[in-house]
Amino acid sequence: MRIKNGLHAIKKRNKTLKKAKGYYGAKSKQFKAAKEQVMRSGNYAYVGRRLKKRDMRSLWIARINAACRLNDINYSNFMHGLKAANIDLNRKVLADMAVNDAAAFASLVDTAKKAIAK
Repeated sequence: MRIKNGLHAIKKRNKTLKKAKGYYGAKSKQFKAAKEQVMRSGNYAYVGRRLKKRDMRSLWIARINAACRLNDINYSNFMHGLKAANIDLNRKVLADMAVNDAAAFASLVDTAKKAIAK
């Protein structure tokens, strides 16, 4: 007796339709349209995860730059001063300090200025 693959095919289709829930029109109801849209959505999500990293880095740099200018130094000189002083903090941490702990950030700026002066 031959074993058919019906149950697994239905499960596969339902899995795709479940992922397509909430899509407009036929894209959430018909398997063929849903399959195409789910594949496209997956590609958008993949690209978006990479773009998010770029966007966050540029946001951190903007925040650091704004805090630096309040302390009379520009971003480029500040980062150069930190490197010269062997302070190895990433931009995410620096941006968080700039927003939440202005006093600590100001002391970092002073350290960077002294390192540049040497």
